Amino acid sequence: MRVHWTDTAVEHLLSIYEYIAQDSPVYAQRMIDRLTRRSEQIATFLLSRRMVPEYEADDIREMIEKPYRIIYRIKPDQVDILAAVHSAQMLSSKL
Repeated sequence: MRVHWTDTAVEHLLSIYEYIAQDSPVYAQRMIDRLTRRSEQIATFLLSRRMVPEYEADDIREMIEKPYRIIYRIKPDQVDILAAVHSAQMLSSKL
């Protein structure tokens, strides 16, 4: 199954990179690489990840890559990455 990063999720990645890069561009790139590699595992075990507590929808799940949460929606033909957010960050009511 195809994993697709939405524009919003890509913006989140860029923000994560920019924030970490203020102290270490090398570590920032490593974190982005970890998040993108981890997202590739989603298609293998779609439903094995927990539902996102804030939404309680069976098709919206999350994968943890500490300290970040990768939020995704399962569709019939692909998986959409909706967000990549720090685990301490509150999610908005709409992704």
